[in-house]
Amino acid sequence: MTSLQAKKEEVSVKQSLGRIAPERITQFEIERPDQALIDKLKTIGDPTSTVADALDDLGLDKQIVSASTLVPGMHGKVMIGPAVTIRNVPLTDNLSPLQRANRGSIKLAEIEAHNLSIEGDVLVMEGVHGVSNMGGVSSEISRRQGAQGAIVSGGVRDVDHSRSVDYGVWASERTPLTGKWRIETIEVNGPVKIFGAHVEPGDVVVADDTGVCFIPRRFLPIVVENVLRKSDIEERRLEAIRAGVALSAPNVRQPDERC
Repeated sequence: MTSLQAKKEEVSVKQSLGRIAPERITQFEIERPDQALIDKLKTIGDPTSTVADALDDLGLDKQIVSASTLVPGMHGKVMIGPAVTIRNVPLTDNLSPLQRANRGSIKLAEIEAHNLSIEGDVLVMEGVHGVSNMGGVSSEISRRQGAQGAIVSGGVRDVDHSRSVDYGVWASERTPLTGKWRIETIEVNGPVKIFGAHVEPGDVVVADDTGVCFIPRRFLPIVVENVLRKSDIEERRLEAIRAGVALSAPNVRQPDERC
């Protein structure tokens, strides 16, 4: 048995850690895509641009988010892997953060998602804006569990700590203000919305310096097929450009049809 298989079996029998009610964990074991398809995506350069073209061809442009919205925390970091999802909302119990802190009332529970992660996963968090949804300790726990990094609509903190453990974080905000006394986690491994993109657990995340793409799992085979074809056409075009072929040549000028 491989270590990945052992980890999958371990996850399948896990229970809630008690940070949220078990019924708020929609799936303890998610259906992950074929690893061979993910590995094929890892063979291409600048992956989000080519994946975005393939998604665009399918009318799935809402699944594409720019790096100016979800800002990468590490230059040159690339992540491609299945999504483990989490959804946070602001606390609305009419208590102040100080009152909650004095009571030790913590309802932020991203650790439940970390507990269900396996090697190669990517945490995708529909978070709360204006405060931190996760910090350095959370990043280190997630990294230890095998996750590559996180995509967060909302704030994060301890950016240097995350970098130090090679944990990629794409987030819309960076703030030192803790969400510990301000946020409640209401669902793990359910559907989330990330700036208009609909993401289900097990969908494939592709993230680099250009942005983030979310590939719905059911579309992964056709997206990968189109990505490899487009990448091959572009590579042959680049070879011609580097060889000095005239710009008027069919294999150099921008094709009129979708490639």
